[in-house]
Amino acid sequence: MPVSVRKIQLWRMEVENKPGVLAGILEPLAGARADLQVVMGYRYPGSEGKAAIELYPVTGKKSTEAAKAAGLQAAAIPTLLVEGDNKPGVGHAIAQAMAGAGINIDFLVGQVIGRKYSAVIGFDSEEDARKAVPRIKKAAGPRK
Repeated sequence: MPVSVRKIQLWRMEVENKPGVLAGILEPLAGARADLQVVMGYRYPGSEGKAAIELYPVTGKKSTEAAKAAGLQAAAIPTLLVEGDNKPGVGHAIAQAMAGAGINIDFLVGQVIGRKYSAVIGFDSEEDARKAVPRIKKAAGPRK
């Protein structure tokens, strides 16, 4: 599988960090049969009472209405979804390509399932995200 890099729209909200919040936010989306590929929930370091929930994709009328009803909104964070065949060093190669181009990564969440990997990468600006695409493709592509 060649590496795939595409811009995505995260939906996000800040929440109180307490048990059951994530389940409550996901409930209307499950009821709308939203097929989520990414769900991230995390507490803010140094602020134990605050957290954020981010997810993707929110598409279609029912899912969009459910997301809005849950309190989510489209995030302004320029974000890329990167998918491809896993190989040793691919994460380092991507990070090095960003560093070499002076592109700051706001966040990166990656995982490997079987022989495939996926990563969600957030950037400071749309320009940085655009500059990152060819660099990620080159860094994560076939080794020569």
